[in-house]
Amino acid sequence: MRAKQTKTIKMIADVCMTVLLLCLMAYQVTGEVLHEWFGIGMTALLILHHVLNRKWYAALFKGRYSAYRIVTTAISTLLLASIALTALCGMAMSAHAVPILYGMLPVSFARQVHLALSFASFVLMGLHLGLHIPAMTARWNRVLRAILSILCTAVAGIGAWLTFKNGIWSYVFFRSPFAFFDYDKSPVLVFAENLAMLTAFAAVGAYAAALIKAIGGRRSTRHNSKQTGFNEKETV
Repeated sequence: MRAKQTKTIKMIADVCMTVLLLCLMAYQVTGEVLHEWFGIGMTALLILHHVLNRKWYAALFKGRYSAYRIVTTAISTLLLASIALTALCGMAMSAHAVPILYGMLPVSFARQVHLALSFASFVLMGLHLGLHIPAMTARWNRVLRAILSILCTAVAGIGAWLTFKNGIWSYVFFRSPFAFFDYDKSPVLVFAENLAMLTAFAAVGAYAAALIKAIGGRRSTRHNSKQTGFNEKETV
């Protein structure tokens, strides 16, 4: 019963973090004050998320590392570091949520790092979500999975186009010192575009996970075949 409750809390926390991420990326809609408080909420949820996943840390140096485990561990570690540094730099510029921390880092430095890593966190969050999709949907109805896959691929295509159109990579790689927001754009459209871009990165993560597991499954089958002396070419 306790494990089921913990799993439910994890799911709620993950959903809330995803929603907060979309809100944080919609600065032109929320404004500065809400943006800062959403950031505090995201930091609190991040801490809760990792407390709930403490068993993952306990198992980090145990067991065999498959290709899938290596990729998920790397993405999870990068995401944690990226969000933590984004939060730290955000607090160093805070004028409303935690003004007592304002200036703990040079503001110009904090602004540049906060901008780059907030978009990096957005990309990594999408990949992180996508890597877990195959496992989450493994027991779903095949037809339902096919329909959702087609819909998500279509949305991901739009998101990929928006990613390049909005110059996301220029922020991630520190090529743009300031973010450019369209304050005349409809709030609904802002959230829809951000969700489409997040879906694009999630799709990359999902396809990568499926590919890694498929390759791993084939290698495992070949390894077992060699051990048992079974030859696939001899089957009818």
